[in-house]
Amino acid sequence: MPASEPFIFYTERRLVVLTGRKAGNLCELLQHLCEVSGASVFYHTHYLFLIHHFEKPRFYNDFANWVSAALQEEGLAERLAAIDLLAMTSIREVREAMLAALRNHLDEGGARRQCPPGSEFHFCEAKSFVMPTGVVARDAAEFFEQVGRVSNACLHFHLFESRLRLEQPANDFSQWLKSLGETRAAKKIDKLDPYVMTLDELKGEIVKLGRKYRRK
Repeated sequence: MPASEPFIFYTERRLVVLTGRKAGNLCELLQHLCEVSGASVFYHTHYLFLIHHFEKPRFYNDFANWVSAALQEEGLAERLAAIDLLAMTSIREVREAMLAALRNHLDEGGARRQCPPGSEFHFCEAKSFVMPTGVVARDAAEFFEQVGRVSNACLHFHLFESRLRLEQPANDFSQWLKSLGETRAAKKIDKLDPYVMTLDELKGEIVKLGRKYRRK
């Protein structure tokens, strides 16, 4: 987004659909994970960040949750959950990291047990509809004033979705601030790890940065 352009805050609505694919063991999970759409991979690794605001789940990663609960493979679940998604710049990289963890586990002789009937992993994907919120910032001061007012769905889109799906090097907020010459503020937001806090906590951290910015 050019510096001459205002920052338009977008939000997103999602229609979640079943893909018809399901896995009852690790080999099936591996096979389907190779073949499902990027939208499905993104959904199962990111949607829990949007729906959990105050109470954090054990794992934000659906694959890790299923491996733990349905297959009792705690070591693998922790490995899947520990993948550094912040270091990824595309859904392709996320998929490959998940596949590598599964393959390594199976190559090391990991159990290939079947899950209990009815506990299969059902692959879903979200059809996304992106729209402007009507909230606009024309400079950095206005940006920090407005960011505390936007929804968590807006944050999720600008901090997670646009970066990975468009294969951008940084989130939308940091890129726009950098285009204004506000490199210090851009770097501070970029250093925030959205994968270790709720969206409410993340918004609070950005608002704090804004208070410091306005005191300069």
